[in-house]
Amino acid sequence: MINEVFIEAKERMNKVILHCSNEISVIRTGRASTSLLDSIKIDYYGTMSPLNNISNITSPSPDSIIIQPFDPASLESIEKAITSSNIGMTPNNDGNLIRLNVPPLTEERRNELIKVVHGYVEDAKISIRNVRRDINDKLKHFEKEKDLSEDNLKRALDNIQELTDEYIDKLEKIQSAKEKDIKL
Repeated sequence: MINEVFIEAKERMNKVILHCSNEISVIRTGRASTSLLDSIKIDYYGTMSPLNNISNITSPSPDSIIIQPFDPASLESIEKAITSSNIGMTPNNDGNLIRLNVPPLTEERRNELIKVVHGYVEDAKISIRNVRRDINDKLKHFEKEKDLSEDNLKRALDNIQELTDEYIDKLEKIQSAKEKDIKL
């Protein structure tokens, strides 16, 4: 019973970490990354498809991204989707592929992006703490129902707190790594 609660806590906290990592990965850094285009969807024959499903995306240099569609007829719709997205880059279409030049970040923009990262991480920390609160409530309910002794409750609450601290440390490491990438 207690082990199931700990497993549930770990699974929920892992989901928070994964979600936060995904949110942060699309934030632009000082160099070109194909993950910048992960959120772009293309109207491909009436179906909204992720850009990486209908094209080959590469980053041959730190300041450019090349998109080569599998179907050359989709070049125009890819170009429109990139232009209408809010990534701050203008596509250059040469008839076969699309080039994106990644402009260098200004110091002001870097600071703004770092604040966005802090916001995502802070939201994730709140989610982790909410998981802790839910699990603690379950454990207290077990103790109230006499399924758990007072000593075991105290030990379980301490273990949940250690788990919470561990996951918050993971979030802080993710945050500092992304900050380092942005500052480069």
